[in-house]
Amino acid sequence: MVSVLQFMEGLSDRQAATAVRDRIAWKYLLGLELTDPGFDFSVLSEFRARLLTGSAERRVLTRILAVCQEAGLLERGGPVRTDSTHVLAAVRTLNRLELIGETVRAALNALAVAAPRWLAGWMPPDWAERYGHRVENYRLPQKAAERAAYVQKVGADGAVVLAMATSTDTPGWLAQVEAVTVLRKVWQQQFETAADGTLRWREAKELPPSKDRIASPYDVECRYALKRTTAWTGYKGHVTEYCGPDRPHLITDAETTNAARSDQRAVQRIHQRLEKRDLLPDEHLADTNYMSAQVMLAQARDHGVQLTGPVPPDTSRQAMAGEGFDISAFTIDWHAHTATCPQGATAGSWREQQDSRGHDVIRIRFPDRTCAICPVRAKCTRRTSGPRDLVVRPQAEHETLQRARHDQTTEEWKNHYHRRAGIEGTLSQAVRRPGLRRSRYPGLRKTGLQLLLTVAAIDLIRIDAWLTETPLARTRTAPLAALPEAA
Repeated sequence: MVSVLQFMEGLSDRQAATAVRDRIAWKYLLGLELTDPGFDFSVLSEFRARLLTGSAERRVLTRILAVCQEAGLLERGGPVRTDSTHVLAAVRTLNRLELIGETVRAALNALAVAAPRWLAGWMPPDWAERYGHRVENYRLPQKAAERAAYVQKVGADGAVVLAMATSTDTPGWLAQVEAVTVLRKVWQQQFETAADGTLRWREAKELPPSKDRIASPYDVECRYALKRTTAWTGYKGHVTEYCGPDRPHLITDAETTNAARSDQRAVQRIHQRLEKRDLLPDEHLADTNYMSAQVMLAQARDHGVQLTGPVPPDTSRQAMAGEGFDISAFTIDWHAHTATCPQGATAGSWREQQDSRGHDVIRIRFPDRTCAICPVRAKCTRRTSGPRDLVVRPQAEHETLQRARHDQTTEEWKNHYHRRAGIEGTLSQAVRRPGLRRSRYPGLRKTGLQLLLTVAAIDLIRIDAWLTETPLARTRTAPLAALPEAA
């Protein structure tokens, strides 16, 4: 309960322990005597560690939701809404030069603690100056040639550390030191070993995708991500809440993933957890990042949940320009394995294959001679030669996608989907006081526990507001935006 109160007010461990000793309201809520001396603030860190060790980090939120179900404040069915927000990792954002320098520094510091005599016996004297302080960009060479030389020097230093740690004359456990393991992984990602044994720094295009690439030696689970204009290194917090009109808008699920993971992958896990709690909704409102025809069909089939949200648009040239013949202009006969173009021509080739992401697709090609003499060829393709190709998903996915794209253009759909907007206020509430967008602790699980304690605190605030009949806050409107209404 102290941990929930701590996140309810955005307090540090030390401040929370002080509040237990000093604040009458906290003592009353916790059932303590006024003379109770409280506890040392380090107990809170130990408690969180026990939760993680026992994989019990969800017990606090689960217990709150169970009590709400018993009281009739929550039940199965109805609508829920989900959104995600960025969470900054509890580490610095490093560029590539800082990353390799800090990785060597972290390994040396760990070895200096684990085996100080062994390290002092072979480490070059100038390393203490090179890696004795934090590696920061303003300290590094600024000219391109000097920076390239620095990369080669640090790369060679890291290779020496790895060679010494794995030498046959070295105790085997040194190679298993976590910082050395991280150094090995970073060097595999950032450098390539040539045939003559020299190291070559990889170009940016040769690096692993961001979902696999280590961004900091001090938190190997955080990742770099870019969402529209927001770039960050860290994690992503997914929050799901009930949004019906007849009950409090309680958060029923929360999950933390690395920043580079697709939102679509979170939907299945959210529904599985809600089903275990007997809180599975009838409809799930989400934004575009969660939507795909494949996910919509899977959730309807596996959980009976209607996933509602704007599906990704058709990115073909014709659809983006609003002129010409996009995919919706063609009639597909799924049983005959043919397609008919707006001019009445029939496709002669139908091939089932997979795209670059491993998704099943169907490639439909029209005859060369038909497309070559077509009077409206310019509206169909920009190719100077060759026929029009159509790449479509399997029938169920294609029809679901086309139907959703049509429906979301109607006013009825827009008014219905408007209910999802309230999740933005929930994220705002979690950011303003508990500080949701900044992780207090390194690591995915610790950051996930922070999110779970945060949403548990918000649920208690909302239960209190519901029982005391406190109305929902109105959406704030800037005075300038309110001028037309006043006029």
